[in-house]
Amino acid sequence: MTDNFAQYGLLLSVLLFVILAVSEALFPRRKRLLSRARRWRTNIVIILLDSVALRLTGPVAALAVAGYAAQNHIGLFNWTDWPAWVEIAFALILLDLAIYAQHIATHKIPLLWAIHQVHHADRDIDVTTGIRFHPVEIILSMLYKCLLVLLIGPSLLAVFVFALILNLCAMFNHSNLRLPGWLDRRLRLFLVTPDMHRVHHSTVPGETDSNYGFSIALWDRLFGTYIAQPEAGHDDMIIGLEEYQTDSPADLWWSLALPFRKGYRSNKVKSYKRNST
Repeated sequence: MTDNFAQYGLLLSVLLFVILAVSEALFPRRKRLLSRARRWRTNIVIILLDSVALRLTGPVAALAVAGYAAQNHIGLFNWTDWPAWVEIAFALILLDLAIYAQHIATHKIPLLWAIHQVHHADRDIDVTTGIRFHPVEIILSMLYKCLLVLLIGPSLLAVFVFALILNLCAMFNHSNLRLPGWLDRRLRLFLVTPDMHRVHHSTVPGETDSNYGFSIALWDRLFGTYIAQPEAGHDDMIIGLEEYQTDSPADLWWSLALPFRKGYRSNKVKSYKRNST
């Protein structure tokens, strides 16, 4: 069953990727700094490496952990007798909140930021950015999700739906897709939109430390991390990291080696100091 879930999830993810890639080419929100071909070579190789990293962590690990938790009555929802739809709804909400907290941690803890900055270094933001993460971050994130599954005890279906939503929303809200203003305003009341998440990829420290949500838009408003629009506007805002405004983030080996470069701690501390003044 877990293999079937994985196959369906992969099929839907590839389908949305193609739809968004075509849509953002037809209706781009921002002008690109670098050619799609140059950036995509690096981003797609990183995505393939992430797939290998997940295989090494364990095939469909979170689903396997969910099955183990159910068999051994481990986790919150394995101790309750609620209707299936209630359990799934609450599991999705709790898991999404936990991913929001994880995202904040990757910005606040220097060691995690050293790895996460590979995602932020991309100077153009599009559908590939949504799944451009260092393989080490992918492994750590999967281990974190497995721990959450053990604690919460969601069903296999809930884990599958959540993983699918997270993946699809990450591609959607990183896409360089121009949505009509009225549609963006209505969608972001409950769903993180491309314009909403793009603020998070600004080089301005206060904007980088905002809009952490991936799917549910509520958390940023609830916890005071919401910024509606970038100060410079979407057309003029600078994407990426202030210290890496070169073509280097489009290079594969540079991106893979970035977490191991010296000075990542001081760069992050400097950003916080600028943000607090």
